[in-house]
Amino acid sequence: MASLDTVLAKIDGNLDSAIARLLEFVAIPSVSTDPAFKSECARAADWVAKELTGLGFEASVRPTQGHPMVVGHAKAARPDVPHVLFYGHYDVQPADPLNLWTSPPFEPRVIDTPTGKQITGRGTADDKGQLMTFIEACRAFHETGGLPCHVTVMLEGEEETGSPSLPAFIAANKGELRADLALVCDTLMWDRVTPAITVMLRGLYLEEVVIKGASRDLHSGMFGGPAVNPIHVLAKIIADLRGEDGAIALPGFYDDVAELPEDIAEQWHGLRFDGAKFLGDAGLSVPAGEQDRSVLEMLWSRPTCDVNGIWGGYTDQGSKTVLPAQASAKFSFRLVANQNPEAIQKSFRAFVRERLPADCKAEFIPHGASPAIALPFTSEALDRASRALQAEWGKQAVLAGCGGSIPIAGSFKTDLKMDTLMVGFSLEDDCIHSPNEKYELTSFHKGARSWARILIALSQ
Repeated sequence: MASLDTVLAKIDGNLDSAIARLLEFVAIPSVSTDPAFKSECARAADWVAKELTGLGFEASVRPTQGHPMVVGHAKAARPDVPHVLFYGHYDVQPADPLNLWTSPPFEPRVIDTPTGKQITGRGTADDKGQLMTFIEACRAFHETGGLPCHVTVMLEGEEETGSPSLPAFIAANKGELRADLALVCDTLMWDRVTPAITVMLRGLYLEEVVIKGASRDLHSGMFGGPAVNPIHVLAKIIADLRGEDGAIALPGFYDDVAELPEDIAEQWHGLRFDGAKFLGDAGLSVPAGEQDRSVLEMLWSRPTCDVNGIWGGYTDQGSKTVLPAQASAKFSFRLVANQNPEAIQKSFRAFVRERLPADCKAEFIPHGASPAIALPFTSEALDRASRALQAEWGKQAVLAGCGGSIPIAGSFKTDLKMDTLMVGFSLEDDCIHSPNEKYELTSFHKGARSWARILIALSQ
C-alpha cells in the first residue's frame, strides 16, 4: 500500500478529471419519485457500477421491486484489515420549481463565487457529490497500490422516496453486506472550515389519529351544546401533550433519555451556537421546547412531539355551521437513543384513549417508526476518524447530533449489527432539496482527501 502522502497527491492530481466525472454523473436526471425518470435511475445505477468496476470492484446492478441497488466489493492487499461498508444513494429529488433555478438543474457546471468555486446542479450535495468523494478516494488507492481496508459499496436509488425496497434487500443479503463498520456520507460539516462526525440521529415514530363522534355531521343550531365535538376532543388531547415548561407529558416519555456526557456537553457549549439567530432566520424569537434546555440540545439530543397536520369539519370558503362527525391529526415523535418506538406508541395511544368522552372513539393509523442511533462516544473508530479529519482540516471535528433521521443507519444497527460512522461534507447553504443546489469544490476535494485519511486510520 502506498504512503498517505502519495495517495493524497494522487487525489490532488486527479481533481480536474474527478470534477468532470461528477458533472457527468449529476447530468443524469435520476429522480426516483417520478416514474417518468425510471430509465434515468437505471442509467445512473449502470454509470456508477461501471465506475466501481473500473476501480477493481466486483460490482453489479441488483434489481429490486423499485429502482436497482448497486453493490461492489474490493479486497485490500492485506487480509488482516477491517472490512467497511460504504452507503450512498444515486437518486435525487425532483428539480421543481424549474423557474427558480439560475441554471438548468441537470446541466451542472463549476462557477466562481465570493466564497470559492461551487459545483451546481441537482444532486451535487445530496448525494452524488458526497458519494463521489469516497469513490475518488478509492480511485486514488487503486492507482497507487490498493485499498487499505476491505470495502463493500452499496448505493441505492430510492433514498429520496423512503427506501421502500431497502429492508427486503438487506434481509436477503445480510451475509454479503455485513462488515465491521458502516460509513455514510450524507451529512453536514459544522461550517465550511470545520469538519463534523454525526454521532447522534434522532429516531422517528409517526401516527395519525382520527377521533370519531356522532354517526354523521350535525347542524350546530340543532345539536350544538349537547353533542360532543370531535375537534374539541382532539384539541384537548393536543393541548395536554405538552406542559407549561415545554416538556412532553406522555407518561414514561423521558424514562430512557440519557443526559449528555459532560465532555460532549462542554464541546457543544464551546461551539457558540447562536440559538436566537437560528430562530430569527425562520422568523421566530422564543424557543418553544423544554425551557431548561438550549436550542442546540433540543435539536440534537432531546426528543420531541409535534402535530404536523390537523383537520375536521368544514374547511372551504365561507362558513358552515356543522359539528363534524370526526377530526384528524398527524403526529410525529423525534426520538433519541434508548427510547423504544413501540413503547412510545403504546404510551401515546393510552394517553389518547384516556381522554376520550363516552361518545367518542379513536382510530390510529401508523405511518412508520425507526429507532434513534448513537455512536458510542468512546468508539475506537470515532477516535481514529476524528484525528484523521483534524489532520486534513486543521480543526477538531465536531461530534454533532442530527435532528433528522437516516433510517439506513438504524437498519445497519438492528439488521447487520454494525455501528455507522457518518461523515459528510455538505454545508447548510447547499440548497439540498431546493432550487440551485450546489456543492463546494472544497467540500468535494477535501472530502476525498478526508476519506483517504480515514480509511488509512481505520486500517492501522
